[in-house]
Amino acid sequence: MKKIAFLFLACFALLSATAQEDKWKEWGPTSPSQAGFLVRAGYTLGGTTPLPLPDEIRSINEFSPKGGATVGLDVYKMFGRRWGISAGWHFFYEGFHTGADVKNYKMSLTQEGNTMSGYFTGTDITNTDMWGMTMPVLITFRFAPRWNVSFGPYFSTYFKRSFKGEVYDNKDGVGYLRVDTPTGEKINIDHSNPATYDFHDDMRNWNGGIELLFDWKVARHFNAFASLDWGLSNIWDKGFEAVDFRMYPLYATVGVAYRY
Repeated sequence: MKKIAFLFLACFALLSATAQEDKWKEWGPTSPSQAGFLVRAGYTLGGTTPLPLPDEIRSINEFSPKGGATVGLDVYKMFGRRWGISAGWHFFYEGFHTGADVKNYKMSLTQEGNTMSGYFTGTDITNTDMWGMTMPVLITFRFAPRWNVSFGPYFSTYFKRSFKGEVYDNKDGVGYLRVDTPTGEKINIDHSNPATYDFHDDMRNWNGGIELLFDWKVARHFNAFASLDWGLSNIWDKGFEAVDFRMYPLYATVGVAYRY
């Protein structure tokens, strides 16, 4: 009886291993050379933010990602069942809108043609748009027949970028700039005559960071994917002082890919 049970378990294990092996082959790279490429398209959400949030930002009243898009091409090479490498070229648009209550927020503002620098208290509305190309180089780990996770650095270059907004009094009617210092001359700013800013000329035309990417093989040639791009480089040019802290792009993308 024990011999029969042992033979049964051995056969079951052999069949399971064979079935698992068939799955790895079924969901493997589509080319015998273990190399190929993917055409990706996705929808992007996120924003450009200081990390961590500075004390000057007292509350986030609204955050509305404008949405964005990315299209691109990845080439990959698998060195075995589990490990591989990929590189890509992705064209993107990213944007966001946010409104925050701030206190003693260092800024350079323009009102009625006059430029003023100092420390603002009130409501700040910001809009950012960026168009460019990202080039990731990722190590891929295939932890299941249909699942890949990839991680590595990326480099982005911007074709066009924008960072602009306006400031005025908050819901409590508080809105003013202290010129030059936190105790300098007080200039009131309200909804009827807001002050504005536009810092696109002070933004770097490149950024670097890390990317985390998950791929799920939906069908023989189709993937669904989700990725997170975390910028590690300050968006501002060296020497820019109108904003008193570093800011970093942080965007997530979900989409589909055709796999060759």
